[in-house]
Amino acid sequence: MTGTRLPDSATPHPVRPSAAARAPRILTRAAWPLAVLTMIHRIVITPYNNHPTDDFSTVWAAVHRFVTGVAVYTEDYSGDDPHYLYSPGGTLLLSPLGALSQEAGRALLIAADGIAIVVALALLTVLVGRRLSGPVWPVSLFLVFATESVTNTLLFTNVNGVLLLLEVLFLALLLARDRIRWSGVLAGLALGLAITVKPQFAVLLFLPLVRRQWATLGTGIAVPVLANVIAWPLMTRPGDYLDIVAPYLGEVRDYANSSISGVGAHYGLPAGIVPVFQIIAAVAVAVAVLGLLWWRESAPFLWAATSTGVLLTGVFLVSTLGQMYYSMMLLPMIFTVFCSRSVMHNAVAWAGVFCCMAPDSWTSDRWESVGRVLEYTRGTVGWGLLVLTAAVAVVVWLRQLRASGMPVGPAALVRDLLSPVRTTVGNTASAESATTGDRDSDTTTARHRHHG
Repeated sequence: MTGTRLPDSATPHPVRPSAAARAPRILTRAAWPLAVLTMIHRIVITPYNNHPTDDFSTVWAAVHRFVTGVAVYTEDYSGDDPHYLYSPGGTLLLSPLGALSQEAGRALLIAADGIAIVVALALLTVLVGRRLSGPVWPVSLFLVFATESVTNTLLFTNVNGVLLLLEVLFLALLLARDRIRWSGVLAGLALGLAITVKPQFAVLLFLPLVRRQWATLGTGIAVPVLANVIAWPLMTRPGDYLDIVAPYLGEVRDYANSSISGVGAHYGLPAGIVPVFQIIAAVAVAVAVLGLLWWRESAPFLWAATSTGVLLTGVFLVSTLGQMYYSMMLLPMIFTVFCSRSVMHNAVAWAGVFCCMAPDSWTSDRWESVGRVLEYTRGTVGWGLLVLTAAVAVVVWLRQLRASGMPVGPAALVRDLLSPVRTTVGNTASAESATTGDRDSDTTTARHRHHG
C-alpha cells in the first residue's frame, strides 16, 4: 500500500531558536578559545621573557634571607630598583617561596596568580547572577588577562593575583552573612591576609564596620596583628622594618608612581597644587562611599563592590605610592555593570577603566613629550575619572530618592546606621540578592529605610 504524502505545509519543521537566543551560545563558543589562548600566552610566555622590571627576584631574595636567618631589610632603598616593602607578617606568609629555588618559586607564584585570577572572575560571575556556562566568564577572562594590570602582574611576578582572589572572597563571604557557617570569620580571615601583605586593604574594614559584622571586623584586624607578632621573634633584626622601610613608605618616589603626589614629584609641580587634587579626590571618595550606604542592605553587592573599588582607588590616588597594575583590584566594581544600578553604567567610568587598565602605550615617536605625559599620567587620570563618576552618580541617585520623599540627609543616615540590625530573610540572604543582580528599586530602598 502506498503511503499518503503530506503537503509541505503539513510537514513538521524543528523550531529554530531566534538569533537573540543563539547569541549567548555563539559568544560563549567564540570567547573560550580567545580566553584560553590569551591565558596561556600571559602565564606561559610573558613572565619568562626578559624585562628590566623584576619584582620577584627582590621578593625571593628577601624571603630567602628570612628563611635562612639573615637580616631581611638590608638592601639600598635609595635606588630605583624594586624594593622589598613587606612587613614581618607579610614576609612570614610569603616565606614558603624562600624555601624553594628562585626558578621554582617564580613558577609557583605565576601559577598561583593565574589560577587565583581565574577563580576570582568565576566568583564575580556568580555574584552578579550569571551562569559559568554562559559568556560572561570566558569574555571576562579574555579581557582581564589582556589588561596592563594582569600582564604586568604576571610579567613582574608579584602577588596581586592572589590578593585579588582574597578581595573577592572577602566580598562574597561578607555578603553571605549567616547563609554560610563561619562566613564572618572567613571573610575577616581573607581580608586580614590581604592586609598583612598589602596594608592598603585596611580601608575595607569600613565595610564590616558599617554593617556591624563584628566577627569579620575583629578577625580582619587580628590576623595581621597576629601574623606580625608571630613573625617578629622569627626574623633577624625585625626592627629594621620600622627604622628603614616605614620611613621609606612615607616618602613620595618620583618614578613609576601614579598617585597624585607621585605625578607631582615626577613633574615638579608646585607644592600647593598636589594637596588640592588630593582633597578633591578624598572628597569625591567620601561622597560616593557615604552615599552608597543607603544601598548596603537593599543592593548589597552593588554597595560592597562599588565601595571597595572607590575606597581602594582613593588610596591609590591619595597615598604616597600608587602603581597602575593595582587597578586589577577594581574588578568587583567593574562587575557591577551587570546590576540594575551601577556607576559603571556611565561612559566616563569606562574611559577611566581604559586609561588605567588598557595595555596600550601612549608613548609616541612623533609627539614625544605629549606621549610621555599621557603614558605616565593615564593611571592617575583613569582613577580620577572613576572616583568622580562614582561621586556624581551617587549624588544623582540620592537626589532621586529625595524627590520621592525619602529623607537622605546626614542626620537620617546617622539614625539609619545606629538603628537595630535587621535579621529578616532579605538581610541574611545578602549574597542571594546579589546574585540576582541586586533588586534595588527605589521603592524597595525607601520601604527598607522607612523605619529611620
